[in-house]
Amino acid sequence: MTDQSKIPLPPTGPSLIERAAGTFDFRKVLQAPVPATPGASAAETPAPPPVAAPVSPLAPVPPLPAAVDRPAPVDAQPVLDGIPAEQVFKGKLHPIDRLHLREQCLIEPDGAVTELLEEFRIVKRQLLLTAADSRAGRGAPHGERILVCSAHPGEGKTFCATNLALSIAAEKDNEVLLVDADFAKPSVLSALGLPGGPGLMDALADPSVRVEDCILGTDIPGLFVLPAGNSTGSDTEFLASARTRTVLDRLTAHAPNRIVIFDSPPALAASPASELAMHVGQAMMVVRADQTGEAELRDAVNILSGCENIRLLLNCTRFSPTGRRFGSYYGYKE
Repeated sequence: MTDQSKIPLPPTGPSLIERAAGTFDFRKVLQAPVPATPGASAAETPAPPPVAAPVSPLAPVPPLPAAVDRPAPVDAQPVLDGIPAEQVFKGKLHPIDRLHLREQCLIEPDGAVTELLEEFRIVKRQLLLTAADSRAGRGAPHGERILVCSAHPGEGKTFCATNLALSIAAEKDNEVLLVDADFAKPSVLSALGLPGGPGLMDALADPSVRVEDCILGTDIPGLFVLPAGNSTGSDTEFLASARTRTVLDRLTAHAPNRIVIFDSPPALAASPASELAMHVGQAMMVVRADQTGEAELRDAVNILSGCENIRLLLNCTRFSPTGRRFGSYYGYKE
């Protein structure tokens, strides 16, 4: 029988595992995740769910377009009988000789204030107000179209139409298109010193002619001119055709600040004036002092009855019962 009293007892103090734990910090290696709930063990704690990447505050980038053949761009302009309505006058600007204007007693742009300039400032104001009312739907349609006519030749209709156009061109909110509609005896181009070329009658007679291509630009800001074109012998019939409405609409479509002035043939000498009157909103009858008779004037006004708004302009008068003398305030002298 073994004498157990001789078996040495293990030394007192920390065990081998405890001493190893003191040397190597096993807690750092075996540290368990924090339990999701109190009292849950590390082994029972589920893994944390994956966290989504933060969303960028910038706007999303659109996807790249597919590599496909793109169709040709489509003209978004409205059309009139298949033709774009909006017309932008462009091309060469023709110089107008200011000395030539002065020699014909026409208004000289950027010139001195004269009696003639002041008188046409008064004349144009009422016409522009009527045009503005027409655009706002408060009057007859096409108030931006003004017909300048006379009973007989030589009463000053071209003189008044040209000066009216020069005066309106000086407006800050308007541009003006002067149309020579006296197809038999056109004179607007010679009055302004502009070259000849195709014009309104060519656009009416030939559907392939674009009326905007016939317009002449000038070096006077806001002033454009449309020649009469080649006379056909059937001018009245072309004006009475359905195409006239389309051509004239092209001149004013999508241009709320454009005024169109027609220098027409004399009402008692040629029939186109009566047809043109049906396409305008205003007419100005030029009456020559001491020359135009009352009966002739009444006949001429009746011929233009297609226009609801007809005004009279007394031309070549030197007498004013009130003694009114425009221009003298600015130092003008004859």
